[in-house]
Amino acid sequence: MFHLRTCAAKLRPLTASQTVKTFSQNRPAAARTFQQIRCYSAPVAAEPFLSGTSSNYVEEMYCAWLENPKSVHKSWDIFFRNTNAGAPPGTAYQSPLPLSRGSLAAVAHAQSLVEAQPNVDKLVEDHLAVQSLIRAYQIRGHHVAQLDPLGILDADLDSSVPADIISSTDKLDLAVFKERLRMLTVGGFYGLDESDLDKVFHLPTTTFIGGQESALPLREIIRRLEMAYCQHIGVEFMFINDLEQCQWIRQKFETPGIMQFTNEEKRTLLARLVRSTRFEEFLQRKWSSEKRFGLEGCEVLIPALKTIIDKSSENGVDYVIMGMPHRLCSPYSPIRSRGRLNVLANVIRKELEQIFCQFDSKLEAADEGSGDVKYHLGMYHRRINRVTDRNITLSLVANPSHLEAADPVVMGKTKAEQFYCGDTEGKKVMSILLHGDAAFAGQGIVYETFHLSDLPSYTTHGTVHVVVNNQIGFTTDPRMARSSPYPTDVARVVNAPIFHVNSDDPEAVMYVCKVAAEWRSTFHKDVVVDLVCYRRNGHNEMDEPMFTQPLMYKQIRKQKPVLQKYAELLVSQGVVNQPEYEEEISKYDKICEEAFARSKDEKILHIKHWLDSPWPGFFTLDGQPRSMSCPSTGLTEDILTHIGNVASSVPVENFTIHGGLSRILKTRGEMVKNRTVDWALAEYMAFGSLLKEGIHIRLSGQDVERGTFSHRHHVLHDQNVDKRTCIPMNHLWPNQAPYTVCNSSLSEYGVLGFELGFAMASPNALVLWEAQFGDFHNTAQCIIDQFICPGQAKWVRQNGIVLLLPHGMEGMGPEHSSARPERFLQMCNDDPDVLPDLKEANFDINQLYDCNWVVVNCSTPGNFFHVLRRQILLPFRKPLIIFTPKSLLRHPEARSSFDEMLPGTHFQRVIPEDGPAAQNPENVKRLLFCTGKVYYDLTRERKARDMVGQVAITRIEQLSPFPFDLLLKEVQKYPNAELAWCQEEHKNQGYYDYVKPRLRTTISRAKPVWYAGRDPAAAPATGNKKTHLTELQRLLDTAFDLDVFKNFS
Repeated sequence: MFHLRTCAAKLRPLTASQTVKTFSQNRPAAARTFQQIRCYSAPVAAEPFLSGTSSNYVEEMYCAWLENPKSVHKSWDIFFRNTNAGAPPGTAYQSPLPLSRGSLAAVAHAQSLVEAQPNVDKLVEDHLAVQSLIRAYQIRGHHVAQLDPLGILDADLDSSVPADIISSTDKLDLAVFKERLRMLTVGGFYGLDESDLDKVFHLPTTTFIGGQESALPLREIIRRLEMAYCQHIGVEFMFINDLEQCQWIRQKFETPGIMQFTNEEKRTLLARLVRSTRFEEFLQRKWSSEKRFGLEGCEVLIPALKTIIDKSSENGVDYVIMGMPHRLCSPYSPIRSRGRLNVLANVIRKELEQIFCQFDSKLEAADEGSGDVKYHLGMYHRRINRVTDRNITLSLVANPSHLEAADPVVMGKTKAEQFYCGDTEGKKVMSILLHGDAAFAGQGIVYETFHLSDLPSYTTHGTVHVVVNNQIGFTTDPRMARSSPYPTDVARVVNAPIFHVNSDDPEAVMYVCKVAAEWRSTFHKDVVVDLVCYRRNGHNEMDEPMFTQPLMYKQIRKQKPVLQKYAELLVSQGVVNQPEYEEEISKYDKICEEAFARSKDEKILHIKHWLDSPWPGFFTLDGQPRSMSCPSTGLTEDILTHIGNVASSVPVENFTIHGGLSRILKTRGEMVKNRTVDWALAEYMAFGSLLKEGIHIRLSGQDVERGTFSHRHHVLHDQNVDKRTCIPMNHLWPNQAPYTVCNSSLSEYGVLGFELGFAMASPNALVLWEAQFGDFHNTAQCIIDQFICPGQAKWVRQNGIVLLLPHGMEGMGPEHSSARPERFLQMCNDDPDVLPDLKEANFDINQLYDCNWVVVNCSTPGNFFHVLRRQILLPFRKPLIIFTPKSLLRHPEARSSFDEMLPGTHFQRVIPEDGPAAQNPENVKRLLFCTGKVYYDLTRERKARDMVGQVAITRIEQLSPFPFDLLLKEVQKYPNAELAWCQEEHKNQGYYDYVKPRLRTTISRAKPVWYAGRDPAAAPATGNKKTHLTELQRLLDTAFDLDVFKNFS
């Protein structure tokens, strides 16, 4: 009966003579809903046969008619057909025909009503076809948009026009339209005809092309769709599964006349283009033989970035952190950044003289370290945004030549800045990432970074990604560089809208950037702006691109610069005149010339002036530590006991934990009563005490909440209430710092980069990343090699990140054994052949200050506790690499007493022999040096062989910086002992190649340093348990056979 009473007028055909205004008046302005609306054509009271019990009978007849029209009387058939055709029930009824010759006219009339039904069906089909056509443009219009400023390539690598779009490169040409229409109608795709072009159709609620009009002729519908989706902007958004977001984007791009700019905005855009273009031309004039990797071909990038910043500032953002790869095109080149200097000059607003002086080859370095080329340096600057008149801080993160490696670093730094200012929704702090097209499609770290974008402990509430799409990667054609249609397709995995735009249309670029900034402000999600441009020169100014792209560069040679094009457009529109334009150019040229003259006075290069993450108040004004000492890292027994009691309890009422966890907490409580700690409890006490001192702690990595080896349990889960958790560490003290512990995604490269960025933001935080197994760090090797190891040397940027790398030969096979300590030790910057001045005051602290990172392998929980606390109590920051144990987590001998953690105690760089051998050192025949877990194997074997008085064992806990002073004392203590290094790793791995030359330097090469351990091997460990035990016994036999080295003397 609903069909009988629903208004069919919405399906009635409209002629072009019927004004659109009529429909817009009848359509409520805000009526963009998807609910069915009943509209009665006549009062029900006027149709008595539809009321009362008769309605049930009619409904039964109607249902029967729907199943088979011939199953009801002809009069009912006509009635139902007329009703569905839109006739009110009163006129739809036709009385039964008499069986006489005079009824022929009536029969003909009835027949005409039946035959009218196909016209109604056609009307419905046409409306559905128009809706399908609109949706086709929304989904695939970007495929035919005019995106390439050169006009020779398709930005999506697909030259075919989608079969369901009435479009081509000759937009709306009648002959082309007819041909396209013929192709679509012959196969019955839409069923539209040329005669339908002037027919008026109702618009669905899923489009805004009508503006205030609710119906349009088909010709106008197509024209407006063409204007919205097939000009210089291509919009990819229909894969987004949120209706509100799709409607928001439709409104931004479909509303007629929405992309309008005032004359003042156009003049501002022109001025920014002048600065962007003339900066590159100035560098070319002054340093024509230098490789500067300019921005020519995408000069619009500068006003694009400034537009994003302006709009974000208007929406409340006061801190923008930017990341920019070393070069915005090629993943294959070791050379530098395209347009980075321009960004520094015209976006960050770095002083021009500081940039120009970088080209002086005679400039002396004033800072420690090796420094880096000008194209890698970062910047931090706070200034007034001239458009919004609000303060804004801009930071460009320093980066290596490894494309996209800085992406997660920027995200981590952004997350940290949001955390420290309490910006839980990303309204105050945001990030902008710049990418090159080849790298964006080719580098896996891009996906890893996107993958973090919506995770609770990693989200930065939306990043604006700007892709400088040169349509080439060094010399590689896009068709050889990616399999996806666009270089930006990776963004689709997180439902990020993608706005492709022709960079030779500056106004289209500005509009897209405004929308991108508004999207991020509205939905706090990622968005991508794809600037389709070209590279006017080769990979650098000295490179010849015609070797590999001859046709492209023939076209580029003929291409007018975008500044010239836009200036001519504004002059023709009367927005500016030629003298005003030339004056703008002269004004900026003068600024550059004056800055160039001042740059000649610069004689010293201060890298510290290019810091991307200054730490106000942590260092002295000249960037030095405030002291060169470290206080005791011990704690009072009351604090240790309090933390231990919380660690062994559930501080939340009515919280049911797992039975197995109850036993673990009970064991912790017993340890506290006995004044001892295991590895997990020692970590707990280190963290808890730092939280009391106001130090934020963030522990991240795969499965860190529980711990890979089920030892940590920092997050408790209620067994009866889903998603109810408790973090006891946040219940230690009334005014403690917050503790963040978060399981990461299954990523190393991205997550380690993120945590590195987080640690950059503040020195007053302990940021730790734990690998699930130590060898998994090798998939994050780029972050380790390019940022963590040389970061301070290159960029004068300290960082206190901690890497926890489970390590140890446990017979678990080659992939879960070694954290590859040899790699970290090889990259340490101390000289193995030079003995430092051991009498220097604060020798150990000075060593730490001079090193590039600290590498330790603790053998006791107490020492692990101390090294974690020392990391924060030091007056400077260095990366800390800790090889953590696996079996020692539950080893009964791997315990420490509270006495080792009380006030006055410190981290022990070396733990000397303290048994019978130390009581009678003259009787010791062999002094074994070792580190980590193997110590417990050695002590067990020594005891079994009854050699406790003949063999001394010294543990080196801090491998780098090397403890020359303490080891010299150990060697001198045992004058009759031969020296041997023992390790469980293979000889070509582990610590031997690092330790041996330094030990030899320590003793002035007076004695050999023998080796006891596994033979060299390609794999880190055997996969056979029996072989593992055989190898272990062999190295123990070597370590305790006092005659084994006599033949080599």
